[in-house]
Amino acid sequence: MSRSVPVVPALVLALVLTACSGGGHGTSGAGGVHGTPGGSGVRDPYFPKTGNGGYDVTHYDLKLAYDPGTRHLTGTAGITARATKDLSAFDLDLKGLDVRAVTVEGRDARWNRAGQELTVRPHDDLDDGETFRVMVRYAGTPVTITDPDRSKEGWLPTTDGALALGEPTGSMAWFPGNHHPSDKATYDIAVTVPKPLKAIANGELTAETSTDNRTTFTWHTAEPMASYVATVAIGRYDVARSTTDDGLPVYVAVDPERTEASRAVLAKIPEAMEWAEYNFGPYPFSSTGAIVDRADDVGYALETQSRPVFPDVPDTETLVHELVHQWYGDSVTPKTWRDMWLNEGFATYAEWLWAEDHGGDSTQKTFDALYDGDYFDSKEANEAIWAFPPARPSSAAHISDAPVYWRGAMVLHKIRQTVGDDTFYDIIQGWAAAHRHGNADTAEFTAYVEEKAPGKDFSGIWEDWLYGDGKPAHR
Repeated sequence: MSRSVPVVPALVLALVLTACSGGGHGTSGAGGVHGTPGGSGVRDPYFPKTGNGGYDVTHYDLKLAYDPGTRHLTGTAGITARATKDLSAFDLDLKGLDVRAVTVEGRDARWNRAGQELTVRPHDDLDDGETFRVMVRYAGTPVTITDPDRSKEGWLPTTDGALALGEPTGSMAWFPGNHHPSDKATYDIAVTVPKPLKAIANGELTAETSTDNRTTFTWHTAEPMASYVATVAIGRYDVARSTTDDGLPVYVAVDPERTEASRAVLAKIPEAMEWAEYNFGPYPFSSTGAIVDRADDVGYALETQSRPVFPDVPDTETLVHELVHQWYGDSVTPKTWRDMWLNEGFATYAEWLWAEDHGGDSTQKTFDALYDGDYFDSKEANEAIWAFPPARPSSAAHISDAPVYWRGAMVLHKIRQTVGDDTFYDIIQGWAAAHRHGNADTAEFTAYVEEKAPGKDFSGIWEDWLYGDGKPAHR
């Protein structure tokens, strides 16, 4: 877990930044200081130091170069943002790496490092509502972050390259930014790697240029994206490009040692996309696909935007799960990490729906097996889904535990039982449409459900299934 740093009073901060040997040059403008520091962290209930106050990022322009042999990364991050208050200083999240220079609006800025915080003091204060551009030059060996639940994220070296995964805090390991899901932005990511390696990222490949023994791959994401679902995958890949029946581009990159084994499941992407659009509404992004790597240290797939990452050959259920996250998690993104069940409950229930529609168990049978405690092979696994309420994980170490997934899906099934299929699909499609490319929390979801089904009583679902401790007395 990233180390927290105390909030520094404005006067002390100004003195520290003035004395910083790594800072830029220049002083404040003649008008004097009229702003205040933006502050570190947005007080997320589980990761209070992630994200930063005082501004909103609208675009990241990342230029990276990576050498897998030395594990050395060189980067320039261009960050376009809008001030949401008068700012004398602001913070960016950056874990590890060495900062070489920082400019704001083309002028050298003073800067300071403390833990994961890169504090920047521009030459001139920024006005509330002002759009500004920050450039950060940095380099070093990116770190792998171990989460509170002991999983690994950040920059993960692989046999022939690297894999960048960001949930929940890993993106700060490879670029500076406002790394909280509440601040989404568009992206341009250019990655230079040695031949014959490839670099895959989110969105669409807009350029591929080679000079001598290196190739630069440039990717563009036009739709807003939370930094935790940004990715870069570097290595040897077999690439397949196609389109769905309605013309959506499909870009699939697979480690050559996994190409044959993954061929059948990845061929289901067009079918899964058509099924998902029928159930959840129009696809929210301009391309789709997958990245299949050999990443032995990664024990999970991740719904990286437009192109989910799988550390090995996925099964069909996992493929469906990560593709449906594009609606619930990537397009409709939680406001805080407390709202993770809005990601995982939806994607898990989508697995149940897929099974129901493709000759497997009905959603009711799955629900009953979970409630009766005979779904999993072990007693411990069957009991684990009742460890805490899905909308109130017990700590940061448990935001990806079984209650968030399985009991979260059971909440959705209880809603479906209460309102019937027609209204249920109106609700889940409407929810995806109402918050498309935005953020939402649990309170907004429960209010939305009640609005769409007037006259129905959801109090028992909210009190017993969503927020209640232990196993509800009645199914």
